[in-house]
Amino acid sequence: MSNIIYGIHAVTAAMKQPRKLSEVLVADGHRPNPRVATLLAKSKDNHIRVVRVPVDELDRLSGGERHQGVVARLKEKAVTAAPNVDFVSLIQQLDRPAFLLILDGVQDPHNLGACLRSADAAGVDAVIVPKDKAAGLTPVVRKVACGAAESIPFYQVTNLARTLRELQELGVWLVGAAGEADTTVYQADLKGSLAIVMGAEEKGLRRLTREHCDSLIKIPMAGTVESLNVSVATGICLFEAVRQRQG
Repeated sequence: MSNIIYGIHAVTAAMKQPRKLSEVLVADGHRPNPRVATLLAKSKDNHIRVVRVPVDELDRLSGGERHQGVVARLKEKAVTAAPNVDFVSLIQQLDRPAFLLILDGVQDPHNLGACLRSADAAGVDAVIVPKDKAAGLTPVVRKVACGAAESIPFYQVTNLARTLRELQELGVWLVGAAGEADTTVYQADLKGSLAIVMGAEEKGLRRLTREHCDSLIKIPMAGTVESLNVSVATGICLFEAVRQRQG
């Protein structure tokens, strides 16, 4: 169920945009918790319905994950990923260079959630992912993202290669992360209209995606490991871009 958020921290973060929440479900008879009490007070202030249900119901809604006695249900309009056509309008309406994150087939919901959280913190304008063979906005993703899944535009596109060409036509420079690149992330120019393109876990960028990139970068590795977790690598690349763009 993609319209479910669970866990005190995730639901509290989602409460920053109360209009997107339809109700908050709390475990009936759950032991008193000051953080839950604060959350319920915020729900009341924002006129969000609070429903007490058996713990078993929360277990079912969260898929057996740790919900801490709190689950929130999003309104249907809030859970639909932004339609493909809209990212063009989004870029055209910006009054500054575009800053995008493209994830080429990230399948682990924990990784996607962490990437969304980093993207939100870095001020990314939108995140773009393919519809097939990639994670979408599941409850696990929303929990790990800590509210970022509700705040950052998220586009699931049918044809990623076509989307990359459209972005180039809009003047967006595509920079892909690849271990074999000659240029490091610290040497690359990451200013201007930019999309950081990250590959999937273990496999990296697909061949067609790589071919569409305008340039490739790598993160210099000083130790014995060959690569970083995709969410860690994403954070490094995004915040190097932030450093350059702020300078």
